[in-house]
Amino acid sequence: MDTGGRSKGTMSGYKETILQFGAGKFLRAFFDLFVQEAAEAGEDPGKVVVVQSTPGARAGELNDRGCAYHVLLRGISGGERVDEARRVESISRALVADESWAEVLELARSEDLRVVVSNTTEKGYEVDGSDGSTSSPPASFPAKLLQVLSARFDAGRGGLTILPCELIEHNASRLRGIVLALAERWRLPLAFLRWVAKECAWHENLVDRIVTGRPEGHPLLEEDPLALACEPFALFAIEARDGKLGLFSHPAIRAVDDVTPYALRKVRILNGAHTALVAKALPAGFATVRDAVEDPAVGSWLRGLLFQEIVPTVKERVEDAEGFANEVLERFRNPFVEHRLDDIALHHEEKMRLRLLPTCEEYAEQTGEEPVILTELLRNPG
Repeated sequence: MDTGGRSKGTMSGYKETILQFGAGKFLRAFFDLFVQEAAEAGEDPGKVVVVQSTPGARAGELNDRGCAYHVLLRGISGGERVDEARRVESISRALVADESWAEVLELARSEDLRVVVSNTTEKGYEVDGSDGSTSSPPASFPAKLLQVLSARFDAGRGGLTILPCELIEHNASRLRGIVLALAERWRLPLAFLRWVAKECAWHENLVDRIVTGRPEGHPLLEEDPLALACEPFALFAIEARDGKLGLFSHPAIRAVDDVTPYALRKVRILNGAHTALVAKALPAGFATVRDAVEDPAVGSWLRGLLFQEIVPTVKERVEDAEGFANEVLERFRNPFVEHRLDDIALHHEEKMRLRLLPTCEEYAEQTGEEPVILTELLRNPG
């Protein structure tokens, strides 16, 4: 399915229903693209207001181009090559927190607002000791979110759906705990604390998509310097114990009872395979994941590791472990991604301990035998 084509997305007339902390490439090629595709499918997801909190020109660049840009989906899906451009118009405006904090709080008071989404990295959860209830704006993301929620509560509005997309275990409950502790420190009313805890829906979640960023050398950049490239695969697993998300529907969005199995599947299969390739292929002179997987000997070795040792160990605890492993191999063969093994090799010993050692130990417990490939890897980590 080498389309080479472009989809046209028009999203005029939609209300601003989503407040997004983070103007970086990941959310623009992930969540903001989902909003666009949901609108094209006939839903009314609303539009996104992006807040940039870190230095850079991203907000200005978006506004200068009417907040429209393209996402290139490039890779292998279902055994077929995908190379397709999607036009995204789901962002209505981009604000710089230091310059337009009053506008952010004005949106917080809007009856149209329904969702807050963020991607601030793990350090984004750190609280700045100088942050206070009157800071304009506060320095840290949790304090910014607290001011948003406080302004909304004071305006008598209903609770919000909170989707923190940071790759942190228990991301939503951790963020909620930080926000509530900060609210107590600021001596905010007990009624507000109850509202934050009970009326706002804090959803644990797991995101999975490789976003490579600017597609250097692609002709589309001549007309759209904001164009981004990513793989076709995407998963947004969101914990919703009652099955209700308060969010639009999309093929990549999965409402699940517990995101833990999805995190386990990703760490053990995808991340485990990456770490195993560093140990096996990097000393053999391979530079990228794709080069290693396409080598007959290394590719066969990796399939053996996945389907003889890793998948059998986790398959009773995760959904479709074998199918996910086959998708991982497709993603590794992506002809548009240069995923360097020496980049993955950072903190290699720690990654071996977290991603491969547990599978090795569990395999031995389940079968009474040592896994041959994993045992050799852990003895010779590269």
